[in-house]
Amino acid sequence: MTYSIIGILATILRTPMNAIIGLNSIALNDAVLIDVCMPEMDGLEATRVIRSMDREDAKSIPIIALTANAFDEDVQNSLQAGMNAHLSKPVEPETVFRTLEELL
Repeated sequence: MTYSIIGILATILRTPMNAIIGLNSIALNDAVLIDVCMPEMDGLEATRVIRSMDREDAKSIPIIALTANAFDEDVQNSLQAGMNAHLSKPVEPETVFRTLEELL
């Protein structure tokens, strides 16, 4: 399902595998917000898959981790996987909006 939130196009894909399948068949939106701890495939691996896709937008779309993992090592793991930002839960909406504004 696709939504427009604060002028940003958002598609909700509930699992990483659904996201990978969906991203192979649709145009990428403005950004990807992804949970790091998910079933089937974690957000780090999903990010690596997205970044390796044979699509120009897959290389440049901002990918933002939303996770309970808050240690410096967790932030580094997110960045090394190809994410552009790492936000620790609970996340205030203003923080998400500010991060999106910085990356878009």
